[in-house]
Amino acid sequence: MIRSPDREGTQMSDKPDPVDLLSCPLPISDFKSVQLAHGAGGRLMNDLIRKLFVATFDSEELNRFEDAARIDVEGCRLAFSTDSYVVDPIFFPGGDIGELAVNGTVNDLCMSGARPLFLSVGFILEEGFPLEDLHRVVTSMRHAADCAGVTISAGDTKVVNRGKADKIFINTAGIGVLNRSFLVAPERIAPGDSVILSGSIADHGVAVLSRREGLSFEGAIESDTAPLNRLVETMLESGGEGIHAMRDPTRGGLAAALNEFAEAAGVGIEIWEESIPVNEPVAGACELLGLDPLHVANEGKLLAVVAPDVASQVVEEMRRNPLGRDAAVIGEVGPRRRGLVSMKTRVGGIRIVDMLVGEQLPRIC
Repeated sequence: MIRSPDREGTQMSDKPDPVDLLSCPLPISDFKSVQLAHGAGGRLMNDLIRKLFVATFDSEELNRFEDAARIDVEGCRLAFSTDSYVVDPIFFPGGDIGELAVNGTVNDLCMSGARPLFLSVGFILEEGFPLEDLHRVVTSMRHAADCAGVTISAGDTKVVNRGKADKIFINTAGIGVLNRSFLVAPERIAPGDSVILSGSIADHGVAVLSRREGLSFEGAIESDTAPLNRLVETMLESGGEGIHAMRDPTRGGLAAALNEFAEAAGVGIEIWEESIPVNEPVAGACELLGLDPLHVANEGKLLAVVAPDVASQVVEEMRRNPLGRDAAVIGEVGPRRRGLVSMKTRVGGIRIVDMLVGEQLPRIC
C-alpha cells in the first residue's frame, strides 16, 4: 500500500476537518447564449450537459455521465463513444487534429475497460481548405489508427461556405468490446483506494497554446497525444478487479477528472503536489502564463483509481510501457470531504482543487 509519507501511523482525529467548514457560493452561471466556456470541461460544461442534454435525452447510458456508454447487444457487451475536435491550430508540436481525433476516441473507449475495435469519422470542411493539408490530416489519422490497432470503417464529409467554419472540424465515434468480467466505473471507487497518474500533466494544452500564440520557451514542449489502449491492457492484466475506475484528463485537466470521480462516487480525494509530475519546460511556461497545470488538458495520460493492495504492482507494470514510464501514485481516496478534491501542497498546506467555471484555454482539442 502506498501512502503519503507523513500519514503513516496516524489515526483519524475526532476534531472537525477545517476544510469541511469552508463553503464557496456557486457563481451565477445563467446565460442566454452558448459561451466558449460551455465546451471547456469545467463547471459550465458539466451544467450544460447535465441540465440540458442528459435531462432531455434521459437514457440510462447517458445518466452514468461517463466518456463511453456501456451497451449490451444480444449478450455482447460493448462500449460506444463519440467526440468532436475543433483544435486551433490544427497542426501543433507533437501532433495534429487528425491524430488527436483518433487517439481521443480510442482513449475514451479504453477508459471503460473496453478493447477499441472500430471508428467512424465525419469531416466538416471549410470551402478553400487546402487539399494538401487535408491529405496530411487524413494520412495522420490512418497512421494513428494503425498504431492503436483500430479500423476506420465508416465516414461522412460535408463542406460549408468559406467563413462558415474554421478550416476543418472532425467527429469520431468508436465501438469497443468489454471482455472483462468486472466493471471499470466510478461507482466502484472506495475509501482507501490509491490514485495513479500515468505521467506528466499539461503537455498538450501548453503545446497547442504555444503554437497558437507564437510563443517559444526554453526546452521542447510537445503534445502528449497517444493511444492508451495497450497501456490499459497492461494495467487490467496486472491489477484485475483492483482497477476500479479510469479517466483520461482532457478538457479541464487533472482537476476536472478528479472532481468528476469525487462527485460520482461520493468520496473525498486527496492528492499530493510533490508527487504530481510536470515537465520542467511546461511548469515554467505555466508559471509565466499564469496557468495552473492541474487545469490544462492532456491527450496521452490517464488517471486510475485502484485498490491499495495492487497499486504498487500496477505502477511497476505501467512503467514498463513508454507511455507509463513516469507513472506514480499521486493521492488517495478517503471518507471525509465527500465530493471534494483537496491537495496537500509542498509546504504542508491544504488547497481545495475545484473545476474551473470558465475558460482557461479555448479550443484545445
